[in-house]
This record gives sequence, structure tokens and C-alpha cells, in this order.
Amino acid sequence: MYIEDATYMTIESVLPYFQDRVMNKTTYLGVKIYKNPLDAWIYQELIFAMRPDIIIEIGNAYGGSTLFLAHILDFIGQGKVIGLDLSHKSIPAFIKKHRRIHFIEGDACINVGKVKNFIGKNDKVLIIEDSAHTYENTLSVLRTYAPLVTKGSYFIVEDSICHHGLNVGPNPGPWNAIEAFMEGNHDFVIDRERESFVITYNPRGFLKRI
Repeated sequence: MYIEDATYMTIESVLPYFQDRVMNKTTYLGVKIYKNPLDAWIYQELIFAMRPDIIIEIGNAYGGSTLFLAHILDFIGQGKVIGLDLSHKSIPAFIKKHRRIHFIEGDACINVGKVKNFIGKNDKVLIIEDSAHTYENTLSVLRTYAPLVTKGSYFIVEDSICHHGLNVGPNPGPWNAIEAFMEGNHDFVIDRERESFVITYNPRGFLKRI
């Protein structure tokens, strides 16, 4: 499908084509990456503006997004990426050797203590949650890791588009976990300005600590 074919289509009808491209054909420097490129652009804007010392990425798959984040940190000349997943067997060795990346295998919530060891007293911390996407797991990760996010930084919850734009993934899922987490929460606000490309996989998922 090309732009002239999609001009009169709704976003709802375009999204399945977009999803197929993201999930089956998208790479970063030859490495498979499950990332909406419009969201990735927002990430680099945030990273450049914030200059975080630590980016915690929960859910790494093939390592494409981890490498992307590390390269942005290379450009600004500071920071580390802490990648957490149950297994990192699918991640190429050259990514594991990148000087700004450290991987931790196992359950993210169980390993939060190990993550804390990488965070200095005055470090700025940005977190991206992209793991199982079930309601229970997403909410558990949010509640466990939220205290690590520094004021003015973000806790980005990915794939809240599940059943809120695309009929894929767990239901209930991240969208519902965000709602539960934000109920009565005065530490974070939902920054919808970060959805300015319209097609985002993280609707209501850019949580800014205030």
C-alpha cells in the first residue's frame, strides 16, 4: 500500500499495515526492532533534551531498541542503558559488548535491587516498559520501578495501543494498567504532547514525573 491508496482511509484501517511493517520488517542497523519509528523519534527528542544518566529498558527482545538507545547516548556523550529480560539469548554479541549497555537476565521486579546498584545519587533516570504487556505484569513493573524515575523524567509504557487502536495483545493490558497506576497518583502526569505524531503505540503511556 502507498500513500495515494491510503489518503481516504481511516487511521483504524491503516494501523494493521503499520503493525505488519513494525513487527515483521523493521530493523535498526540490521537488528530486528519491535518499535514504532514515530515513537522512537520522540524518544531521541526526550533523551537529547533530558540527557539521562540511566535508561532502564524492560523487555529487550533482539536488542535493536537497546542499541538504538545506546547510540543516542553515544551522540550526547553520556549515560548507560540497563536492559532487563527473562533471556538475552537472541541478542547479538556485538550489542552485548557495547560499552553503554548492561544486561540483566530474569524477572525485572525481582531484579530491581540489581538495577538500583547502577544508579548514582544524582543520576537522572528514564524508564521504558516493553515486556509482557499483561495487565498484572505491567502494573507490577510500574509500581516497582516508579520510585526510580527522577523528577522531570518519564516512565514510558509501551503498547498501550493493545485493544485501544489495534486488536492485538493481552486484554486487559498496558492501557488498563496505566489507568490503575494513575488512579490517585500525584507523582506522575500523562503527557499527551508526546503523542504528537498521532500514530503512537503508547497512547496515554508517556508518564512524566512531577
